[in-house]
Amino acid sequence: MIKITLPDNSIKEFESPVTALDIAKSISEGLARVCLSASVNGEIYDLNRQITADSNVKLFTWNDEQGKHTFWHSSAHLLAAAVQALYPNAKFGIGPAIENGFYYDIDFGDKVLSSEDFPAIEAKMQEIVKNDPKIVRKEVSKEEALEYFTQRGEIYKVELINELEDGTITFYESGDFTDLCRGPHLIDFSPIKAIKILALAGAYWRGDEKRKQLTRLYAITFPKKKDLDEYLALLEEAKKRDHRKLGKELEIFTFSQTVGQGLPLWLPKGAELRARLENFLRKVQKEYGYEQVITPHIGSVELYKTSGHYQKYGQDSFRTITTPFEGEEYMLKPMNCPHHIEIYKFKPHSYKDLPCRYAEFGTVYRYEQSGELHGLTRVRSFTQDDAHIFCTPEQLKDEFCKVIDIVLYIFKTLKFDNFTAQISLRDPSNKEKYIGSDDIWSQAEQAIIEASAERGLQTVTEIGEAAFYGPKLDFMVKDAIGRKWQLGTIQVDYNLPERFNLEYIGADNQKHRPIMIHRAPFGSMERFVAVLIEHTAGEFPLWLTPEQFIILPISDKYQSYAEKVMSDLSKLDLRGSIDQRSEKTGKKIRDAEISKIPYMLIVGEKEESEGSVSVRKHGEGDLGTMIIADFATLINKAVATELNQSTD
Repeated sequence: MIKITLPDNSIKEFESPVTALDIAKSISEGLARVCLSASVNGEIYDLNRQITADSNVKLFTWNDEQGKHTFWHSSAHLLAAAVQALYPNAKFGIGPAIENGFYYDIDFGDKVLSSEDFPAIEAKMQEIVKNDPKIVRKEVSKEEALEYFTQRGEIYKVELINELEDGTITFYESGDFTDLCRGPHLIDFSPIKAIKILALAGAYWRGDEKRKQLTRLYAITFPKKKDLDEYLALLEEAKKRDHRKLGKELEIFTFSQTVGQGLPLWLPKGAELRARLENFLRKVQKEYGYEQVITPHIGSVELYKTSGHYQKYGQDSFRTITTPFEGEEYMLKPMNCPHHIEIYKFKPHSYKDLPCRYAEFGTVYRYEQSGELHGLTRVRSFTQDDAHIFCTPEQLKDEFCKVIDIVLYIFKTLKFDNFTAQISLRDPSNKEKYIGSDDIWSQAEQAIIEASAERGLQTVTEIGEAAFYGPKLDFMVKDAIGRKWQLGTIQVDYNLPERFNLEYIGADNQKHRPIMIHRAPFGSMERFVAVLIEHTAGEFPLWLTPEQFIILPISDKYQSYAEKVMSDLSKLDLRGSIDQRSEKTGKKIRDAEISKIPYMLIVGEKEESEGSVSVRKHGEGDLGTMIIADFATLINKAVATELNQSTD
């Protein structure tokens, strides 16, 4: 007999071997019907994989992320099985589950796939589901695996197998399709009730631009058709909110092939929006004792070799910049931290000087492959709201907590109410990815865990997601339509102070090593603005929006009065513009609505004679006639309400 401990700490005994499906059935037949996979001592198992020893077991359904992952991972095999049936010459790369659905990278040879081929693939997938083939896990030797896929000309699978250790290789078979995979998977495809292929894209094999470009098919499946319908409706809403579309319509940013791919150009309204965000954070940072610094856009290669960034990110950086002086090399700055370290080293420090908090809106450059670029969320030049805190070990937790407070204040002000804090730790089984001793990592990880608990954060822990120099706390935000984004980040670093030999004189008059905290509450200005556009659908808070009002003269005759209104409101520190086009007032109103300008001020003969404006509010309509001072009061009260809500 073996003992199975469930999440509620109850213990059930079973005759060995037992499966997760047996355990689910022992609880209820209903649970067994909806169970998709299980965790056995932390490892994810297929429902029919045997458990032979005392174990801690957790069962996963569609309501669990792990359950969805199993569902979509199995669906990727279903997609590949359908493609193999329809295109026998296709060769297969990889097919992982992703946050929403899954994809498969496939070499179709001479066949050029298009969206017109999607219905046939979906129909074949549905046919396979109806035939109900079992999904069977099979452990194979490396020799067997190589022989099997070599005979079938599956060059991509052979390459992957050559990198695996013998004794760790598993196949999953379903009908005529066999795939190299570690799993887990469903027992069969029957839970898959709704299927949709969403898109295709080019993807270089293993992300290498020098390798062949494969066709990446994106798709999603659900256990109910209703779920698929709701998801497709969500996608339509997402299209309306797409920051690339709205960024153009609202004149926030643009790109130019002449300037270069992935290099955003901020238009006047976008620059105003960004400046207001920066000033907002500068004010908050000043209250928390930060000092602003400015550093160059380039740095010596030796600086980044010392920091370790060159070794870790050299391949993802732009080529080094050489000078006429032999041996002198620079890099476009991929990170701000080494520059801030050199500012710290400018003069000696006592424990009484700490913490030092240096902040900078620093622009950095990283070479992203052209296929990975995406609007403002994936660019080659971006500005981090970066800061580095140098503190004593005794100050670490308190400083970390204060950074959490800043992030929470920003999220509350901008109404990012739905978020989870992800504690990202190193992978203890793959320590060569990281720098620093076990003792240093243990201290840093414990500080983050304790600070998160002290601030009452809802957290998840991810092993292997730490930065190479230290663990971190990442804030995963859900936007207004439920999509997840990684925004703010806080990182503890014992390693860079060691590499740069940073010091301070302690109360004992001895030299000590400070600890660094890296933090960026926005993450980057580009990504944050992109998410903000989509979260608000372009309807920014009144305190932040580039234009709070637009003045609409009903004819050219009232242009001079419109200019007077504009001047008066500008003196009251309100932001707006005049629509000077010779268009009908109705069209001007429609265009202002499309541009999501909060208030429209219509001026004509009556308004000029009264010294007033007729006010319309975006999305609501006519608010009546007001004198200019009353309109200014209306705006200021609304702004005060928005900002005060974040301090309640």
